[in-house]
Order: sequence, then structure tokens, then C-alpha cells
Amino acid sequence: MDIETFREYCLSKKGVEESFPFDEVTLVFKVMGKMFALTGLDREVPTANLKADPDWSIELREQHTQIYGGYHMNKKHWNTVELENGLEDRLIVEMIDHSYDLVVSKLTKKLKAELANLN
Repeated sequence: MDIETFREYCLSKKGVEESFPFDEVTLVFKVMGKMFALTGLDREVPTANLKADPDWSIELREQHTQIYGGYHMNKKHWNTVELENGLEDRLIVEMIDHSYDLVVSKLTKKLKAELANLN
């Protein structure tokens, strides 16, 4: 999956905004103000950090050399995923969805209601 396809898919999710809160090359995707994905635009091999259930994180890392502990993140809850290095787009989409859903599940009732009311 190329970086633009990754970006477009993340932005297609309900309530998602993109920003550069850390520096001018780290693109962050947030749902209702909570981060679920980020990518460094200056990387030679495009990668993204995605949140994941700890058990699934371990399973993914064992099955795919292109997935490893989240760079500069809590490695229990975040994976770094090489986007253009042989992983099927279907799996990357599944990981994006999973990350988004994990973050949404932890939102307050108020934020979940706001998200539900967005077009």
C-alpha cells in the first residue's frame, strides 16, 4: 500500500483529522482528538504506527517480518508496519480498522455520541 492510499483510507474513517503535532514530517491521524495512526513522511521505506491489541500484536510480529514493535511508541500496544514491502493491502486495512476501533472503544460516552452524530 503506498503512502497516499494509506492516508486516504485513514481520512475516510468517520471523525478523522490529520495533523503534524510533533514536527513537519510526522503525519498523525486522530479520531475525535485521539491518535490511532501515524507515519513519517521522510522514511525511505514508508511505515506507519498502528495501535493493536497486545495479543494480536505479538501474533502479527511473529507472522510478518514487516511488522515490529512500534517505533518511539509503547511496543505492547503499537506496531510499526512497513507499507510497501510485501504485506497485502487487505491486512493493512484490517490493521487500520482495528487501530481505529480500539481508540473509538476507549472514547468517553460524550465523544462516542459526537462521533455517531457526524455525517
